[in-house]
Amino acid sequence: MSSLSATGSLPRPSATPRARAGGLPTGRLIAFSTLAMPIAASQMPLNVYLPAILAQHFGIALSTLGLVFLLAKAWGVVADPLIGVLNDRSRGGRFGRRRSCIAAGGVLLALAAMLLFFPVVRVTPVYVAVALFAFYLAWSMIQIPYLAWSAEVSGDYDERTRVATYQTVTSALSLLLVLVLPTIVDQIAPHDGRLKLGVMGGLILALLALSLPLTLKAFAERPPKAAGPRPKLGEVLRVIWGNPLLMRVLASDFAVALGQSIRGTLFVFVVTAYMGLPQWASGLFLAQFVFGLAAGPIWMRIAYRIGKHRAAVAGELAQVAINLGLLFVLPGNLPLLLGLTIAQGLAQGSGNLMLRAMVGDVADQDRLQTGQDRTALFFSVFSTSTKAAMAAAVGIALPLVAWLGFDPKSAANSPEALRGLLMVFALGPALAHLVSALLVMGFPLDARAHAVIRTQLAERDGQGADAPAA
Repeated sequence: MSSLSATGSLPRPSATPRARAGGLPTGRLIAFSTLAMPIAASQMPLNVYLPAILAQHFGIALSTLGLVFLLAKAWGVVADPLIGVLNDRSRGGRFGRRRSCIAAGGVLLALAAMLLFFPVVRVTPVYVAVALFAFYLAWSMIQIPYLAWSAEVSGDYDERTRVATYQTVTSALSLLLVLVLPTIVDQIAPHDGRLKLGVMGGLILALLALSLPLTLKAFAERPPKAAGPRPKLGEVLRVIWGNPLLMRVLASDFAVALGQSIRGTLFVFVVTAYMGLPQWASGLFLAQFVFGLAAGPIWMRIAYRIGKHRAAVAGELAQVAINLGLLFVLPGNLPLLLGLTIAQGLAQGSGNLMLRAMVGDVADQDRLQTGQDRTALFFSVFSTSTKAAMAAAVGIALPLVAWLGFDPKSAANSPEALRGLLMVFALGPALAHLVSALLVMGFPLDARAHAVIRTQLAERDGQGADAPAA
């Protein structure tokens, strides 16, 4: 029997955790992490470029686009836990349940991307809706089992941080490409919407074709540990709400994503309207991503030394300080804004990286207590919390700055309206990151407690706790 209580309390072992033996091969881990690239590369076009191009170049009304994208995002929120539950209960055959779902999702994503980015018939709202619904379903079919599989390739506490770090860095690389390519197209053919769509769609398809076979061949998939009847929706909700450690991680992730999304939503407005430096908007955004690339390995090493939850707290508190520093930026003061933007890049991956790695540890605890493997379900609700936060950020930030008097169409906003814009830009993320830090402060599932869980799981399953998948 487990020494863990049903309420999520954890033991305080006297023995130190077993040291990592070997770890995952670097080459295989890089290959496995490449699938994060097409997943990440799909986010920027759908959230930033696609609505504007469909409105400006294909004549679809903004109100209609807003409804279509809202319904599509709502479908994505529903699809995540649906795929998570089904994938956890799937046997998968010889190919594996995670790999089978990812492969099928890859085929569907390629078809949906061709519909969205290479339209050969008249683009109508119905056409966009069908393509978006297929795209979000495919995205869930890839992302949810991929995140679950990421927690299963190694059960080691620190090795999971390493897996998440590699995925974070490859994601940032693909986002950098998605940011750079449209900028180049704007210099060549600024009014050619089809060209910009084709470039972004071609990048997604190329990354998918490269990464899918690499990831599927990188590691063998472990067979499911337990099987049982498929849970009903009410049972699934009780599982999620009834796990206090999972709820803390989800709430913390919601706060992280909310703060980042508020900042991202208002970033261009602040640089162009408040700072009066429209020529620097894209450059500053790129600088943040470049330094974010360098930050992943740094935070990985910090987590090795102090633990994942402490690293998350440190990173979130750093974000609080950085965002409060924005209150002191004056119009035209580029050096201070540049310095804070670089600092933001260095700190931005800490919370996302650590919290994602922590979900796998919580899933281990749940499997020890219940005998059920709910890894994909837990990662699906983790993904849902991020999407919900991104939607909430737009719903909070834009109406709030409008209420404070800011008009993005006006060339002469009042000083009070511009100051209100800066206040929301700085204080909104600062408060969100502070809440995120408080939620995981003192998190009990650290390396020592997780070592106990892995030992008990190994004894019950009859195999080595930390043996990586070959």
